[in-house]
Amino acid sequence: MNPAMEQTADVAVEMEQHATSRVVLISLAAAMGGFLFGFDTAVINGAVDAVRGGFGLDAARIGFAVSCALLGSALGAWYAGPVADRWGRVRTMQIAAVVLAVSAIGSGLVVGLWDLILWRLIGGIGVGVASVIAPAYIAEVSPAHVRGRLGSLQQLAIVLGIFVALLSDAWLASVAGGAAQPLWLGLEAWRWMFLVAFVPALVYGALVFGVPESPRHLVAKGRTNDARDVLRQLGLRSDAGLDRKLADIGHSLNSEVRPRLRDLRGPRFGLLPVVWIGIALSVFQQAVGINVIFYYSSTLWRSVGFSESDAFTITVVTSVVNVLVTLVAIALVDRLGRKPLLAIGSAGMTVTLALMALCFAKATGSGTELVLPEPWGHVALVAANAYVIFFGLSWGPMVWVLLGEMFPNRIRAIALAVAASAQWLANFAITVTFPALAEIGLSLAYGLYAAFALASLAFVLMAVRETKGVELEDMRE
Repeated sequence: MNPAMEQTADVAVEMEQHATSRVVLISLAAAMGGFLFGFDTAVINGAVDAVRGGFGLDAARIGFAVSCALLGSALGAWYAGPVADRWGRVRTMQIAAVVLAVSAIGSGLVVGLWDLILWRLIGGIGVGVASVIAPAYIAEVSPAHVRGRLGSLQQLAIVLGIFVALLSDAWLASVAGGAAQPLWLGLEAWRWMFLVAFVPALVYGALVFGVPESPRHLVAKGRTNDARDVLRQLGLRSDAGLDRKLADIGHSLNSEVRPRLRDLRGPRFGLLPVVWIGIALSVFQQAVGINVIFYYSSTLWRSVGFSESDAFTITVVTSVVNVLVTLVAIALVDRLGRKPLLAIGSAGMTVTLALMALCFAKATGSGTELVLPEPWGHVALVAANAYVIFFGLSWGPMVWVLLGEMFPNRIRAIALAVAASAQWLANFAITVTFPALAEIGLSLAYGLYAAFALASLAFVLMAVRETKGVELEDMRE
C-alpha cells in the first residue's frame, strides 16, 4: 500500500472509531426529504378514482394528472445539483421543504384539472430536489464503513413516506365514507389527502435547520476551518487526521473548477461511463414498474373485485411489507454489498412479475369489469407482495446508495442530478402509460415490466461496480 492510501485508511479507521450517534441523527434529518418524496408521490393513490370521477377524466388525462408531478421532479432533480453546489446542501433542502409545503396546500384547494396539474408540478420540483440532495448529503457526511446503511435511510424514509401516505388516505376515506365524500370544512376526503402533506414538509424544514453543511461543499467554497469543525462533529478528532482528510477532499474536488455538465463528457457516447451507469440504474429502477403498485394499486385491486375498503387495506399492507424489507436491506448492504443485492432483486422481480402477467392473462372482462377467477386473484396478490419484497431488498435502497456514492467528488452533485432526472423521466413514462396499457391488458403491462427486470439482471452482472467500503475520495470515473 502506498503512503497516500495508508493515510486514507488511517483516517477511515479513526472515523470508524469515533463515529457517533450525531452522524445518524444528521442523516435521519436529511432523509426526511425522502419521506416527503415517498409521501408526495404516493398520496395520489387514494385520490385517483375520486379525481377521475370528479373531473370526468379519461385514461389518458388521469394518467397525466397522476404522473405530472414526475415531470416537475425531473426538473427539480436537474437543477438540484447546480443549486446545491452554489448555495450548499442545507440551503437546498430548506428550499425543497418550502416548495413542498406550498404545493400541499395548493393541491388540496384546486378547482379544476389544470390547476391540480400546476400544483402537482410544483410539488414535483420539491420532490426532485429532495431526491438528489438527501443521498448526496448523507454520503458526504457518512464514514465509509456505515455509508451504505446510512445511505439506505433515504429509501427507508421513502417507503415510510409511502406507508404513511397510504395509511392516511385509507383513514381519511374511511372517516368520510369514501374518497369522494365531503369531510371537514366541506372539503372532500381526497383534498385532505393532499393537504396533510403540509405537516411533514413543515417538520422537514425545521429539522434541516439543525444540520451542518457538508464538509466537501465547505472545502469547495474555501471554508476550510468550517469544514474542519464539521468533521470533528462527525467523529474525526486528531489534528493529523483532520489535515489528511481535508487534503484528500481538496485534492478530489479540484475545487477551483465549478462542476458543470461539460465535466460529464467522456470519450465514448458523449458521457463518462460512470454517468451512463448511474443513468441506467435510475431507468431500470423505474422500468420494472414499482410505482404502478404504489400509484395505482387501490384502483388495481378494486378492478379485480376487492371493495374500496379492502383495496385500501391491501395497499397499506403492501407498503408495510415494503418498509420491513427495506430494514432488512439496511442490515445487509454493508455486509453483502450493493451488487449481490441488486442481482438477487432482479432475479426475484423477473419471476414475480412474470407470474403476475400469467395471472392477468387468466382475467375475464376489461376495465372496471375485469375479474380474476380463483385462485388467480389471490396468486396475483401474493406475487405482487413478493415482487415488492424483492424490490425493497434491492433496487429500492441500493440505487440510492450507489447514486450517492459512486461518482467522483468533483462531479458528484451534477452527475447525481442527471441520473435522478433520468429516473424521474422514466418514472413519468411508466406511470403515464400504465392506464392505457391496462386497458389493452394488464398481462401485457406486467410482462413488459418482467422483461425490463430480466434486462436489469444482465446489466448488474456486466456493468455495476461494487462500492462497499470504498472511500468517496477513491471513486473512479
